[in-house]
Amino acid sequence: MALILFILLSFLLHGAQGEIICEELPIGLCTFSIASSGKRCLLENNVDDKGNTEYQCNTSEIIVKDMSEWIESDECFNTCGVHRNTVGISSDFLLEPHFLAKLCSHSCYNNCPNIVDLYHNLAIGEGVFLGNLCEVHNKMSRRVMTDQLILSSGAAPGPVYAAAGPISMAEAPSSI
Repeated sequence: MALILFILLSFLLHGAQGEIICEELPIGLCTFSIASSGKRCLLENNVDDKGNTEYQCNTSEIIVKDMSEWIESDECFNTCGVHRNTVGISSDFLLEPHFLAKLCSHSCYNNCPNIVDLYHNLAIGEGVFLGNLCEVHNKMSRRVMTDQLILSSGAAPGPVYAAAGPISMAEAPSSI
């Protein structure tokens, strides 16, 4: 039923307006949509004077090559593990093993080009190629993958433990 409603709404929006304009999209269709101009739609929240949160669909400055007039399907949302009510998109999701498993799954990676393109660009911004990240994810344990992601993001490694346990401050070498 939801798929039929989505298709009908998509047809009506496209047919009635002739083009997709982010600011005219319903909030539930904003995230992961692409306007006729080729720019990504972005769901943003604004808090009014009374503390109420209002959501608004806006056009971002990010242009998607070779895609326009795209409203993401419910199937891709479910397959890739993303949500329609997502406000802002972050590369932090690439550190979450459950999200990465869905994004790198065959059904998402090969059938949902819009979502994959967005996270591919976010990964490149972090100095990582999404294809390589998915390959590592599919071949290595979660722990090793997470360690590589953290180190590749420029984060400092955690404390170093000796075989007998952590070094106490009395045993720690002086930096002076």
